[in-house]
Parts: sequence; C-alpha cells; structure tokens
Amino acid sequence: MNLEEVLRFRRSVRIYDKEKPIDTDKVKHCLELATLAPNSSNMQLWEFHHITDPQLLSKISKACLDQTATSTASQIVVFVTRQDLYRKRAKSVLDFERGNIRRNSPKERQTKRIKDRELYYGKIVSLLYARFFGLLGMFRVLLTKGIGIFRTITREVSENDIRVVVHKSCALAAQTFMIAMANEGYDTCPLEGFDSKVLKRVLKLPHGAEVNMVVSCGIRKGNDGIWGERYRVPFEEVYVRV
Repeated sequence: MNLEEVLRFRRSVRIYDKEKPIDTDKVKHCLELATLAPNSSNMQLWEFHHITDPQLLSKISKACLDQTATSTASQIVVFVTRQDLYRKRAKSVLDFERGNIRRNSPKERQTKRIKDRELYYGKIVSLLYARFFGLLGMFRVLLTKGIGIFRTITREVSENDIRVVVHKSCALAAQTFMIAMANEGYDTCPLEGFDSKVLKRVLKLPHGAEVNMVVSCGIRKGNDGIWGERYRVPFEEVYVRV
C-alpha cells in the first residue's frame, strides 16, 4: 500500500478476530519505527509496553473496562510517558550531539554549537522539565512573562504545559506505530477509556510515569470489527488558508 492507502485502511477496530493471530516480531518492529516519530527537543520521554502474555492481557483489558477492543485483542501496547527520566535522556542526547557536531559540522562552528547544546541540554532542559508541586512552573511562568515584555518567547512553560508537551510527543509515537501497523495489514485501536491507577499497578510503573494511551492490536473481525463507514467533519470546516 502507498501512504494514502495505508491511512484509509487504518480504522479504530473494536472487535478483533481471535482466530487470526499477529506476528509479535512485526509488532515489535512497528514499535521500533515509532521511535522515529518527531518529539519535543528529541527528549524521547516515552516507553512502549508490549503486552503479549494472555494473563496480563486479561488484566490490561479489565483496567480498560473490558471493552471489546481490548478483550478481543491479540496484543496490546501501552504508551507511557517518562518525564521523570528527563535528566538521563538529556544527558544521552547531549553525549550524542557532541559527537554528531564533531562529525558533521564545519570545524569553525563546532565549538559554538557544542556550547549551545551544553547550555540547552545541560541547564535549560533541567529548568523546563523539573517538577516540584507546581512551584517551579510558577517561577518559569513569571520569568517568561518578564522576558516576554521585551521579546518573543515560548510562554507555555508551567508544569502542566510541559506535561502536555511530553504527552503530545508520546502520542506522535503512538500514531506512527498505528500507521506502521496498518502498513503490515494489522489493525489497531487507540483507547483513553481506562483506569490509569490500575494500569500503573498492573505494569508496575514508577510514580513519575503516566499512561498516555492504550493501543489494542489484531486483525479486524470482518465487518463487525469497525463501526460502519468513517465520518469526518467536512474539510472546508477545518482548513484555513492564510
């Protein structure tokens, strides 16, 4: 399939055919492709929990209110945000960027570019992604309001704003995964109807982790797998050319 065919094939499938298993390695490869998704500052603050064990699938489905999209799924992927790992991921990106700049940048620009990366990933990222009961976010908001009097600046810097950024990046990975799955001829359904507390307990996630979405996987059960034709708001209502 070409890209348009893949996008038109992809539907949110509510009932899967249990008699048609899917290849675990292919699903894993689709998750590898998901890591190529764009994400804020290349921080990659995500984890993909690939559920294949039948007993764990049952527990995950229960946490998802036993919807048919999970109770009939062959496999499930839980997309998780890990903002708590920002220091580790920032260090990893910075280590890579030092070598990347030395390999690919003109020698006369290398020193400045490395210093810029060290400032951003060594200090600014820590200021942006750190959380402390909303207080650090309030400080960042006040700081940007002051600077914003004199020049343009990113103003969405509260702790909740940064949390949204992390979830948006994780959702981009989830969308990339679902497109990759469609290219394999596999079906998916993104779900937000779940008990996050139960899910975190079942997956043994740390306090700083958050569930972004649950994506069930399988092969649709004939015409019963989808809810009829697909509806979209008329394009003219959402397209604005300026």
